[in-house]
Amino acid sequence: MTKFILAAAAGAAIGLGSAAYVSGPLVAQENDNQQVYDQLDLLGDVFDRIRKNYVEEVDEKELIEAAINGMLTSLDPHSSYLSPEDAAEMREQTRGSFGGLGIEITQEEGFVKVVTPMDGTPADAAGMQPGDFITHVDGTGLLGLTLDQAVDLMRGPIGSEIVITVVREGEAEPFDVKIIRDEIKVPAVRSTLINDTVVLRIGTFNDQTLPGVEEGIAKALDEAGGIESVNGFVLDLRNNPGGLLNQAIFVSDAFLEQGEIVSTRGRNSGDSDRANARPGDLAQGKPIVVLINGGSASASEIVAGALQDHRRAVVVGTKSFGKGSVQTVIPMAGNGAMRLTTARYYTPSGRSIQALGVAPDIVVEQPRRAPQTETEEAEDRPERTERTLRGSLDNDSLSEEERMQIEAERAQEEEAAKLREDDFQLAYAIDLLRGLSVIASED
Repeated sequence: MTKFILAAAAGAAIGLGSAAYVSGPLVAQENDNQQVYDQLDLLGDVFDRIRKNYVEEVDEKELIEAAINGMLTSLDPHSSYLSPEDAAEMREQTRGSFGGLGIEITQEEGFVKVVTPMDGTPADAAGMQPGDFITHVDGTGLLGLTLDQAVDLMRGPIGSEIVITVVREGEAEPFDVKIIRDEIKVPAVRSTLINDTVVLRIGTFNDQTLPGVEEGIAKALDEAGGIESVNGFVLDLRNNPGGLLNQAIFVSDAFLEQGEIVSTRGRNSGDSDRANARPGDLAQGKPIVVLINGGSASASEIVAGALQDHRRAVVVGTKSFGKGSVQTVIPMAGNGAMRLTTARYYTPSGRSIQALGVAPDIVVEQPRRAPQTETEEAEDRPERTERTLRGSLDNDSLSEEERMQIEAERAQEEEAAKLREDDFQLAYAIDLLRGLSVIASED
């Protein structure tokens, strides 16, 4: 009995102590809540004073939207408010068709920076480059504007001209670029067969990306005469600004048999998620090279990181953009939407690429094309060999079939040499696959 009473007394004492201890956080929480209410009252007071006393009449709807957007843009460069018009345009983009310049931009310390021009768009044709800074649109300065406000200035009727002032590294002075606005219809995937290599150029991750990869591979393999006739695959993700997370997962899964593809971790443990690969490899075990550069962002970094961590592909090029966050689009009243950063994503090895990017296994810079010199012009002249001399003897040790094989190989080498001039990084990837196939055949 004595023991019970002591235990009960101890429990009562602990209970009293706990009550005193808990009351502290409760009071602090009430104080925090009161401060929040006071700040909301301040916001309402500021809004009311602007509405009544500003020198000109204001659009109350625009004022409220600006306040909401100010809250979101203060968080990070990728959170923002989407007006009903912007939300509708975003839905069009994810379907693979939209109007505009075809340029992906972000904001860096208040400046508008080009992530990448999309393939085949007016911005691409005008020569815009990743890393360009846009300072003015039709003479209007962009410094101090939100990203959405800058985008609004770039919008306009299809066929109308826009003049963008650009600051580019390596250029002494800002310069103007004229672009004609157009409807942007960019295929998510383009496939080509270069010699024995299947090249898949993935320009964006929208609803058409996985079907485009599947169709592109089927078309290339049919042209090559089957999987046995190709030496590997190149996934060209250069200047790919990203897009839908699920499409990045689908594309990664298309080349992985098993294992984790990507994990996302939010503020709360319940917000975490993990995606795993299912059996099935569209490349059927053939080697893969992934091409990336500073314009490869977000979803394209997920694919590169997943294939790199699983040692399923060799990543070639230059360091990627480094956007390792996930945005959730939340529908809001009035058909608008809120784009909110809700998680970070991690590659299968557990690394975050936020602000770091994916580092290539083999660093290959894309050399800038310089004006042709007289020496280079001389090198372009037809070569002089024994074979080109008039009346030279034929090689009588070759059969006709062997001769045709040599001619075909020579044609491939000439095509490869031309590709090195046009796209050195892609040529490097194809040469790497050719070398890997030679090693595999010797085994």
